[in-house]
Amino acid sequence: MSQRSYEVVEGFFVQEGGARYGLGEVLPPRFGLIDRSNSRWKTFRQKIDQLNTSSSAGTQYKVFFVGRHGEGFHNVAEAKYGTEEYGDGELIWGPDPELTTLGKDQAKAAHNAWKQEHKFDIPIPGKLYCSPLTRAIHTNKITFDSIIPQSQRTMIIENLRETTGVHTCDKRRTRTYIEQTFPDFDIEEELIEEDTLWDAEVRETHAEIDARMRGVLDMIFDKDQEQFISFTAHGGIVSAALRVMNHRQYILPTGGVIPIVVKSSIS
Repeated sequence: MSQRSYEVVEGFFVQEGGARYGLGEVLPPRFGLIDRSNSRWKTFRQKIDQLNTSSSAGTQYKVFFVGRHGEGFHNVAEAKYGTEEYGDGELIWGPDPELTTLGKDQAKAAHNAWKQEHKFDIPIPGKLYCSPLTRAIHTNKITFDSIIPQSQRTMIIENLRETTGVHTCDKRRTRTYIEQTFPDFDIEEELIEEDTLWDAEVRETHAEIDARMRGVLDMIFDKDQEQFISFTAHGGIVSAALRVMNHRQYILPTGGVIPIVVKSSIS
């Protein structure tokens, strides 16, 4: 059976070099695009088009704008209490916590970054995908408000959720809750009503989250014709994506965005 391989195409973004001690910037200027010229995104788009038009059969190039949700109440609480409690009477961070005020501001900063670069014709993602966890959906909604056309809807998929198990903050809400709370989003058929994946005793391994991240990439390269794709997800998913794509280590802070040019080949 044929299998896809993934690699990063370098020479476009400063993040390709990795980050000192692994910790990256939240929103570097131009999302990290090296080219500073006024025609930077037009030139970038032309180069991606050229890569695809000149590629051999079975090879594709896509650009992923990988975003991490803004700060959630669980991020505030983890340092003080750990990851297994539900709340302290004042803050609730599990299951499925909301964004903090800072988290909402971080999502607005990402929105403003898109708005700024839109003046220079940044490619707007043709497909947007999001985790089913509330903090990620709110981040996506704030970030892309008025950036994408109203007719374009983000698709929520189960496999973009955070590393699952043990930590209560990573237990998702029901499909009914997501449908009723976020009616402007599409939800994949595979996402069932209850969260049967979260296990109070067993935490998902790197190998397991990498496997489902690979499945997401395989699905996108197999089905989506669009060259520019957005993910809104979590630290664990971002790290898994970088491992599967063979990108250098880059720990994306909450509210951050990392663009990646990815080559996929079928062998």
